[in-house]
Amino acid sequence: MTKRILNVVTNVGHYDDPSHPTGLWLSELTHAWDVFAEYGFEQTLVSPAGGPTPLEPRSLKFPSYGKTAKAWHDDPARMALLENTAAPEEIDSADYDAIYFTGGHAVMYDFPDSAGLQRITREIYERGGIVASVCHGYCGLLNTTLSDGTYLVAGRKLTGFAWQEEVLARVDKLVPYNAEAEMKKRGARYEKAKLPFISYAVVDGNLVTGQNPGSAKKTAKEIAARL
Repeated sequence: MTKRILNVVTNVGHYDDPSHPTGLWLSELTHAWDVFAEYGFEQTLVSPAGGPTPLEPRSLKFPSYGKTAKAWHDDPARMALLENTAAPEEIDSADYDAIYFTGGHAVMYDFPDSAGLQRITREIYERGGIVASVCHGYCGLLNTTLSDGTYLVAGRKLTGFAWQEEVLARVDKLVPYNAEAEMKKRGARYEKAKLPFISYAVVDGNLVTGQNPGSAKKTAKEIAARL
Protein backbone atom coordinates (compact mmCIF):
# COMPACT_ATOMS: atom_id res chain seq x y z
CA MET A 1 0.00 0.00 0.00
CA THR A 2 1.27 3.47 -0.88
CA LYS A 3 2.69 5.37 2.08
CA ARG A 4 1.43 8.89 2.68
CA ILE A 5 3.33 11.86 4.09
CA LEU A 6 1.85 15.02 5.57
CA ASN A 7 4.28 17.93 5.06
CA VAL A 8 3.70 20.88 7.41
CA VAL A 9 4.47 24.45 6.28
CA THR A 10 3.96 27.91 7.80
CA ASN A 11 1.50 30.75 7.14
CA VAL A 12 3.67 33.46 8.72
CA GLY A 13 5.55 35.99 6.57
CA HIS A 14 7.56 38.09 9.02
CA TYR A 15 9.18 38.29 12.44
CA ASP A 16 7.63 40.37 15.26
CA ASP A 17 9.22 43.28 13.41
CA PRO A 18 7.27 43.40 10.10
CA SER A 19 10.26 44.93 8.32
CA HIS A 20 12.03 41.56 8.62
CA PRO A 21 10.37 39.02 6.30
CA THR A 22 10.56 35.27 6.87
CA GLY A 23 8.56 32.19 5.82
CA LEU A 24 9.12 28.62 4.67
CA TRP A 25 12.77 27.67 4.10
CA LEU A 26 12.06 26.23 0.67
CA SER A 27 14.82 23.62 0.41
CA GLU A 28 13.68 22.00 3.67
CA LEU A 29 10.48 21.11 1.85
CA THR A 30 11.91 20.40 -1.61
CA HIS A 31 14.80 18.16 -0.56
CA ALA A 32 12.45 15.99 1.48
CA TRP A 33 9.65 16.10 -1.11
CA ASP A 34 11.99 14.77 -3.79
CA VAL A 35 13.22 11.93 -1.55
CA PHE A 36 9.62 10.96 -0.72
CA ALA A 37 8.66 11.17 -4.40
CA GLU A 38 11.51 8.79 -5.33
CA TYR A 39 9.92 6.24 -3.00
CA GLY A 40 6.52 6.76 -4.58
CA PHE A 41 4.97 8.19 -1.43
CA GLU A 42 1.83 10.33 -1.74
CA GLN A 43 2.26 13.82 -0.26
CA THR A 44 0.00 16.54 1.11
CA LEU A 45 0.77 20.05 2.36
CA VAL A 46 -0.89 21.33 5.53
CA SER A 47 -0.41 24.59 7.44
CA PRO A 48 -1.74 25.89 10.78
CA ALA A 49 -4.36 28.11 9.09
CA GLY A 50 -4.57 26.54 5.63
CA GLY A 51 -4.07 28.64 2.49
CA PRO A 52 -0.90 30.38 1.32
CA THR A 53 2.66 29.82 2.55
CA PRO A 54 5.15 32.71 2.25
CA LEU A 55 8.76 31.90 1.37
CA GLU A 56 11.79 32.95 3.41
CA PRO A 57 13.70 35.37 1.10
CA ARG A 58 17.07 34.10 2.32
CA SER A 59 16.16 30.57 1.22
CA LEU A 60 15.95 31.87 -2.38
CA LYS A 61 19.58 32.99 -2.45
CA PHE A 62 22.92 31.23 -2.81
CA PRO A 63 23.98 28.88 -1.25
CA SER A 64 20.55 27.75 0.01
CA TYR A 65 18.85 28.10 -3.36
CA GLY A 66 19.91 24.79 -4.87
CA LYS A 67 18.61 22.67 -7.72
CA THR A 68 15.51 21.26 -6.01
CA ALA A 69 14.41 24.61 -4.57
CA LYS A 70 14.92 26.37 -7.91
CA ALA A 71 13.02 23.66 -9.80
CA TRP A 72 10.08 24.04 -7.40
CA HIS A 73 10.17 27.85 -7.54
CA ASP A 74 10.17 27.77 -11.34
CA ASP A 75 7.20 25.36 -11.53
CA PRO A 76 3.81 27.13 -11.40
CA ALA A 77 2.01 23.89 -10.46
CA ARG A 78 4.33 23.34 -7.49
CA MET A 79 4.05 26.96 -6.38
CA ALA A 80 0.26 26.63 -6.56
CA LEU A 81 0.50 23.86 -3.95
CA LEU A 82 1.98 26.43 -1.56
CA GLU A 83 -0.88 28.83 -2.26
CA ASN A 84 -3.53 26.25 -1.39
CA THR A 85 -2.36 24.24 1.61
CA ALA A 86 -4.90 22.27 3.64
CA ALA A 87 -6.01 23.33 7.13
CA PRO A 88 -5.62 20.83 10.00
CA GLU A 89 -9.39 20.33 10.35
CA GLU A 90 -9.45 19.03 6.76
CA ILE A 91 -6.94 16.30 7.62
CA ASP A 92 -7.77 12.81 8.88
CA SER A 93 -4.60 11.61 10.59
CA ALA A 94 -5.54 7.99 9.83
CA ASP A 95 -4.74 8.71 6.16
CA TYR A 96 -1.05 9.36 6.91
CA ASP A 97 1.96 7.25 7.85
CA ALA A 98 4.20 10.20 8.75
CA ILE A 99 4.08 13.91 9.53
CA TYR A 100 7.09 16.06 8.60
CA PHE A 101 7.46 19.61 9.97
CA THR A 102 9.48 21.91 7.70
CA GLY A 103 11.25 24.99 9.02
CA GLY A 104 12.10 28.60 8.47
CA HIS A 105 11.99 31.06 11.39
CA ALA A 106 8.32 31.75 10.64
CA VAL A 107 7.28 28.42 12.14
CA MET A 108 8.42 29.63 15.57
CA TYR A 109 5.25 31.72 15.57
CA ASP A 110 2.47 29.51 14.22
CA PHE A 111 3.59 25.91 14.81
CA PRO A 112 3.84 25.59 18.63
CA ASP A 113 0.26 26.37 19.60
CA SER A 114 -1.71 24.93 16.67
CA ALA A 115 -4.22 22.63 18.37
CA GLY A 116 -5.04 21.08 14.99
CA LEU A 117 -1.44 20.14 14.25
CA GLN A 118 -1.01 18.85 17.80
CA ARG A 119 -4.04 16.57 17.36
CA ILE A 120 -2.74 15.15 14.07
CA THR A 121 0.77 14.67 15.49
CA ARG A 122 -0.46 12.93 18.63
CA GLU A 123 -2.72 10.59 16.67
CA ILE A 124 -0.02 9.61 14.16
CA TYR A 125 2.56 9.13 16.92
CA GLU A 126 0.36 7.05 19.19
CA ARG A 127 -0.59 4.84 16.27
CA GLY A 128 3.10 4.11 15.69
CA GLY A 129 3.44 6.41 12.68
CA ILE A 130 6.48 8.63 12.21
CA VAL A 131 6.70 12.15 13.60
CA ALA A 132 9.54 14.14 12.04
CA SER A 133 10.92 17.64 11.75
CA VAL A 134 13.85 19.53 10.33
CA CYS A 135 15.51 22.71 11.59
CA HIS A 136 12.93 25.05 13.23
CA GLY A 137 10.23 22.50 12.40
CA TYR A 138 10.81 21.06 15.85
CA CYS A 139 8.97 24.08 17.24
CA GLY A 140 5.86 22.21 16.06
CA LEU A 141 6.65 19.54 18.68
CA LEU A 142 7.27 21.92 21.60
CA ASN A 143 3.78 21.88 23.10
CA THR A 144 2.38 18.62 21.74
CA THR A 145 1.20 16.33 24.51
CA LEU A 146 0.24 12.67 24.40
CA SER A 147 -3.07 11.25 25.60
CA ASP A 148 -1.63 10.84 29.10
CA GLY A 149 -0.79 14.57 29.27
CA THR A 150 3.00 14.21 29.00
CA TYR A 151 5.04 16.08 26.39
CA LEU A 152 5.71 14.00 23.29
CA VAL A 153 9.36 15.13 23.39
CA ALA A 154 9.95 14.38 27.08
CA GLY A 155 12.84 11.94 27.48
CA ARG A 156 13.28 11.62 23.72
CA LYS A 157 16.48 12.22 21.76
CA LEU A 158 16.05 14.88 19.09
CA THR A 159 17.73 17.75 17.28
CA GLY A 160 16.78 21.02 15.63
CA PHE A 161 18.27 24.43 14.83
CA ALA A 162 20.83 25.17 17.55
CA TRP A 163 21.09 28.45 19.43
CA GLN A 164 24.71 28.68 18.23
CA GLU A 165 23.35 28.58 14.67
CA GLU A 166 20.87 31.39 15.45
CA VAL A 167 23.79 33.53 16.63
CA LEU A 168 25.90 32.70 13.57
CA ALA A 169 22.92 33.44 11.30
CA ARG A 170 22.61 36.82 13.09
CA VAL A 171 18.95 36.38 13.95
CA ASP A 172 19.35 35.72 17.68
CA LYS A 173 18.01 39.25 18.37
CA LEU A 174 15.00 38.72 16.07
CA VAL A 175 13.69 35.32 17.13
CA PRO A 176 10.85 35.21 19.69
CA TYR A 177 12.53 32.57 21.91
CA ASN A 178 15.42 30.12 22.15
CA ALA A 179 13.96 26.92 20.68
CA GLU A 180 16.85 24.72 21.85
CA ALA A 181 16.42 25.92 25.45
CA GLU A 182 12.63 25.50 25.30
CA MET A 183 13.02 21.91 24.09
CA LYS A 184 15.33 21.11 27.00
CA LYS A 185 12.81 22.65 29.43
CA ARG A 186 10.25 20.11 28.19
CA GLY A 187 12.57 17.24 28.99
CA ALA A 188 13.87 16.56 25.48
CA ARG A 189 17.36 15.07 25.21
CA TYR A 190 18.61 17.62 22.69
CA GLU A 191 21.63 16.74 20.54
CA LYS A 192 23.54 18.63 17.87
CA ALA A 193 26.43 18.06 15.50
CA LYS A 194 29.95 18.98 16.61
CA LEU A 195 30.03 21.75 14.00
CA PRO A 196 27.22 24.17 13.07
CA PHE A 197 25.36 23.92 9.76
CA ILE A 198 26.46 20.41 8.85
CA SER A 199 23.95 17.68 8.05
CA TYR A 200 22.81 15.90 11.22
CA ALA A 201 19.80 13.75 12.00
CA VAL A 202 18.65 11.93 15.12
CA VAL A 203 16.36 8.89 15.23
CA ASP A 204 14.64 7.83 18.45
CA GLY A 205 12.04 5.18 17.70
CA ASN A 206 9.36 6.78 15.55
CA LEU A 207 10.69 10.31 16.18
CA VAL A 208 13.04 11.51 13.40
CA THR A 209 14.59 14.99 13.50
CA GLY A 210 17.18 16.98 11.52
CA GLN A 211 19.21 19.91 12.80
CA ASN A 212 19.33 22.52 10.04
CA PRO A 213 18.49 23.24 6.38
CA GLY A 214 21.34 21.01 5.22
CA SER A 215 19.80 18.07 7.07
CA ALA A 216 16.50 17.84 5.16
CA LYS A 217 17.58 15.16 2.69
CA LYS A 218 19.19 13.00 5.40
CA THR A 219 16.09 13.35 7.59
CA ALA A 220 13.80 12.38 4.71
CA LYS A 221 15.91 9.31 3.94
CA GLU A 222 15.69 8.23 7.60
CA ILE A 223 11.90 8.61 7.42
CA ALA A 224 11.70 6.69 4.15
CA ALA A 225 13.86 3.87 5.52
CA ARG A 226 11.39 3.41 8.37
CA LEU A 227 8.36 3.35 6.09
